[in-house]
Amino acid sequence: MTEDESALKRTAGESAAELVTDGMAIGLGTGSTAAQAIRALGERVDNGLSVRGIPTSFQSRELAREHGIPLTSLDETTPDLAIDGADQVSGATLVKGGGAAHAREKVVDTAAERLVIVVDPSKTAETLDHPVPVEVLPDARSTVATQVRDLGGDSVLRDAERKDGPVVTDNGNLVLDCDFGKISDSGALAADLSRLPGVVEHGLFVDCTDEIHIGTADGVRVERP
Repeated sequence: MTEDESALKRTAGESAAELVTDGMAIGLGTGSTAAQAIRALGERVDNGLSVRGIPTSFQSRELAREHGIPLTSLDETTPDLAIDGADQVSGATLVKGGGAAHAREKVVDTAAERLVIVVDPSKTAETLDHPVPVEVLPDARSTVATQVRDLGGDSVLRDAERKDGPVVTDNGNLVLDCDFGKISDSGALAADLSRLPGVVEHGLFVDCTDEIHIGTADGVRVERP
């Protein structure tokens, strides 16, 4: 990541963190831009803000603890606001799962009263065409890959970067990155993927975004799809 890219992510994350008010429960997303929001939120907590965070991954939980954000869970409360990143955004629909946390992210993000997505400009698109991460039970890898092919997609098992073997999610499952080219009907594809036996969750988040904070060189551009 270049210094300029990091600055754009920080701008977007800090903007979303400013939406948080005293007493809120906050869904804490996963990824480099969401991490900037967590750091900014930690600074506000250090200055007296009282909030509770609901992490979506081991990564976001550890970062929140590092920055002094008290934690809770969906068993205890419903999030007033969730702040999360995305691999690609088109209107109110997203592709997520670059950090292999999309199953837990979808549970928290859709439970929240309001979902704010933080991205840099490279993540926006007129039409979604990013490969869709699909979390699958390990024993279902081959059968899901075959059914994804029947839906017109090419799937690749995601490999870990600094160890031999595949990526294993926080839930103990595997991830298939499924390339469908340009996605003309994200709702239909989302429904088709959800019906496949062995699929735990996919990375299409359809029509669930309330605001998008896009970090630019001129500040934050806020879109409300």
